[in-house]
Amino acid sequence: METNTCLGQLSRFDRAIAAIDAVNAQDPNTVARVGELLPKELAHAQRASHWLERLDPCAGEELRLAVRAHHLRRWALPRAAYPLGRVGYHAWRRELQDRHAHECAELLSAAGYNTAQTERVSELIRKRGLGRDPQAQVFEDVLCLVFVELQLESFAAAHDAEKIVGILARTLPKMSERAIGLAAQLPASTQTKKLIGRAVQRAADEAASP
Repeated sequence: METNTCLGQLSRFDRAIAAIDAVNAQDPNTVARVGELLPKELAHAQRASHWLERLDPCAGEELRLAVRAHHLRRWALPRAAYPLGRVGYHAWRRELQDRHAHECAELLSAAGYNTAQTERVSELIRKRGLGRDPQAQVFEDVLCLVFVELQLESFAAAHDAEKIVGILARTLPKMSERAIGLAAQLPASTQTKKLIGRAVQRAADEAASP
């Protein structure tokens, strides 16, 4: 069980983290991490907590819980359940966020959190306040870093280069400068680095255009 040196050892926090991890441990999909196969969403949740520790080591409980549950039981609603295209994609993402928030709230209530606290975690999971709320920004940074670290290479290999450049160019403006700096330090293939470079240039060009 992870220890939060800023918050101290909080039993309800530990219970909530254990409950979230127990759910994500049921993921039938696996990824290789440090020489072993782990349930995909459990591994992603653990890496999300790692990146939060890098970005904000004294983050409060609500942000820590939102980060850990950001893809809670994601495998239960596959992308294929929605139509192709951006409309279908955004509908899928909204439904995912609602499910993550709702199921996380149930786990937090059982662990002893009150309504205001569970609603705050739900707000973060749904990314409400992005652009205005500093905690929502950290949450977004964490998710972007997990994607770059664990998914970008395989995602880039499976999709058209122009599509990847477009996705990255739309993602970069959502990230803080510090998160972009951390992402740039992650190992990547030569081809992926080229795609990132093109995305950085496109994002800069779009930001500069009137």
